[in-house]
Amino acid sequence: MQICPCASNKPIDKCCGRFLTGQQHAKTPEQLMRSRFTAFYMGDNGQYLIDTWHPTKRRGLNALDLNAKDTDWQTLEIIEKSQTGNQGIVEFKAWYKTDTGEMACLHERSRFERVGGKWYYVDGEFS
Repeated sequence: MQICPCASNKPIDKCCGRFLTGQQHAKTPEQLMRSRFTAFYMGDNGQYLIDTWHPTKRRGLNALDLNAKDTDWQTLEIIEKSQTGNQGIVEFKAWYKTDTGEMACLHERSRFERVGGKWYYVDGEFS
């Protein structure tokens, strides 16, 4: 049993794996955030990342570039989450190893929007 990289402590097939394979769509902004972290963590999920980016924000992204696993992601920490109607916010810290082996953190407050019943990543502010 492989544990999901999103730090949920759930088996990947019961967590983010079902979203990455297209079996289900994320029902909350947090689920989408976790699944996008998992996609980056694992690599080779560029099309999923594009498909979950808000259509107005994709600006020439391509799956091949997003397939690359160029960051050694380690773990995800959800700081805060909220949802009001079709808008959502997830603040998180994503930890990664640098080229020198030191741990570093990406701290972001991400915005999500539900369109046609499906959640999309819109953008984020870095701290």
